[in-house]
Amino acid sequence: MKILITGGAGFIGSHTADALIAQGHRVRILDNLQPTVHPKGKPSYLNPKAEFMVGDVRDRAAWQQGLRGVDAVFHLAAYQDYLTDFSTFFHVNTVSTALLYEILAASGQPMQRVIVAASQAVMGEGRYQCPQCAETDKAYIYPEIRIEAQMAAGLWDHRCPDCDSPLQWLPSDETVIHPCNQYAISKHSQEQIAIQLGRRYDIPSAVMRYSIVQGPRQSFYNAYSGAMRIFALSLFFDRPPVIFEDGCQIRDFVNIEDVVRANLLVLDHPRAAGGVFNVGGGRPWTVLDFFRAMERITGREKEPVLSGDYRYGDTRHIFSDITRLQNLGWQPRRGVEESIAAYWDYLQQQQDLDDILAFAEKHMKRLGVIRSSRKNP
Repeated sequence: MKILITGGAGFIGSHTADALIAQGHRVRILDNLQPTVHPKGKPSYLNPKAEFMVGDVRDRAAWQQGLRGVDAVFHLAAYQDYLTDFSTFFHVNTVSTALLYEILAASGQPMQRVIVAASQAVMGEGRYQCPQCAETDKAYIYPEIRIEAQMAAGLWDHRCPDCDSPLQWLPSDETVIHPCNQYAISKHSQEQIAIQLGRRYDIPSAVMRYSIVQGPRQSFYNAYSGAMRIFALSLFFDRPPVIFEDGCQIRDFVNIEDVVRANLLVLDHPRAAGGVFNVGGGRPWTVLDFFRAMERITGREKEPVLSGDYRYGDTRHIFSDITRLQNLGWQPRRGVEESIAAYWDYLQQQQDLDDILAFAEKHMKRLGVIRSSRKNP
């Protein structure tokens, strides 16, 4: 097949391109080389066998050129950040996806599959239950996003609306839809466009709700990219990392190689069309345990700072139920330890890294994304 990958210069896209080319597919990459992710331009790791196009997925002409002669599409290009430029999330994520389906529907160009990247963020805070009330009321609870007054007071956990006990998180499957921020809302809109318009216009489509994907080629410059980047750069620069809240947040980390296998599976699996699939690691981690694992694997230790800082908009706990994808024959094979080792090796290979960690922290604090609770000593 000839396959278009939007955002193909990025982390997930470039690894997916490599795997497709290894299988004998022809790959075309469309990427705008966003400076916040690719400040040095076209990455050197891109597969030379891939055709490369510089273009923006909001541009009809770029789509039309990119789709020429193509049999399948991985639409991975996205805008992700904590910034308050709300319209940009919908302009890049939602409008680009609508434009893809608009062009395909109007042209009648046959597609074997369109795979759209969504996010675990669509599930918001996820599914919970009250351990105290469960004996009499087994109903699930889907908390709202934690508001500023709660976070500023250092009250991290969600609590039962009836008895005020801390709620217990549960795995969330694809039926959980509760997007609570601009990025998540835009990703849910992409899901709806792909599934509903795909069905209506006979464009076989699948949606992938990625958890926190980890491994080499994650951007060092993208402040959104999370714990792996923050902790690795802290240890690399011999700085104590700041762990937000109390470090007990549950997170779901998945290795990039497992994600690529999932992408390739839904490309031609007959039961993937029309489906939304969680892509997670299968094991919950607290943020603090994740950092301790990184210390063990890198051989570097630095006592973290738990100062009561928090990122406004973060979920408390989130963990994906991956049963639906497992039913197609997929299993996560690589754990957090392998992700850390591969990322650390990749970091060691970089020649001209500046102290971008401090820059990103200052930038996010200036924008009001990183804030301090009243528990901050």
